[in-house]
Amino acid sequence: MNTYTTSDVAKIIGIHSNTVRLYEEWGLLPPVERKPNGYRIFTDFHIEQLRLARLAFQIEVLQNGLRKKIVLMVKTAATKDFDAALSLTEEYRKQLRQERANAEEAICIAKQLLRGVTEENSHFLKRKEVSDYLDISMDTLRNWEMNGLLAVKRKQNGYRVYTDEDIKQLKIIRSLRCAGYSLEAILRMLQQLSKNPSTDIRKALNTPKTDAEIITVCDKLIVSLQNAEKNAENMIEMLEDMKIRFS
Repeated sequence: MNTYTTSDVAKIIGIHSNTVRLYEEWGLLPPVERKPNGYRIFTDFHIEQLRLARLAFQIEVLQNGLRKKIVLMVKTAATKDFDAALSLTEEYRKQLRQERANAEEAICIAKQLLRGVTEENSHFLKRKEVSDYLDISMDTLRNWEMNGLLAVKRKQNGYRVYTDEDIKQLKIIRSLRCAGYSLEAILRMLQQLSKNPSTDIRKALNTPKTDAEIITVCDKLIVSLQNAEKNAENMIEMLEDMKIRFS
């Protein structure tokens, strides 16, 4: 097997030598042997592992634990447990598809909201039912309500009930949060939209990161998730090849 110095690895991958050392420090690489003089000795496995890590982190996807899952995958691959790494990548890809479906649904809801389309309520769900249906934790729902993003009606017995319109609003909030908008920005947009359906959503959100409207934000999120899916497919191919070469 070929061996490489830190500077060799940096040149091959196209990163700074300090980045190579950081990847080692963070546990993203297999243990690195050293010469008697202290110089690191890298192998072909380290090279492929670095390529895998760079691909894994190329698209920044933070929502619903996806970032943690892909970091765990890279660390698992570094231990040569390629079957477990492949399983984690498949889970990651499956979750990416679900997040993309959520964002696509939010676009449809946002278009209805912007056209002023409303429907008669056919469902009245409790908080636990909403939590299960939208895959949003009970604590997150409470947090959004406490921050004024949603005003939930109560029955005479005091139980909260969520209407179809509440569910639609929660889906939009979920997608905007996944796209990186703050609670404050979303609240400002919802307040202005409730007063004036023709409000300029771009101006209402007014965050430093982007000036896109809801639909554009979700579109960008979808593109990001699609790119992450493509990378996941490439990662699966890389892991299968690494399993053959380094097991």
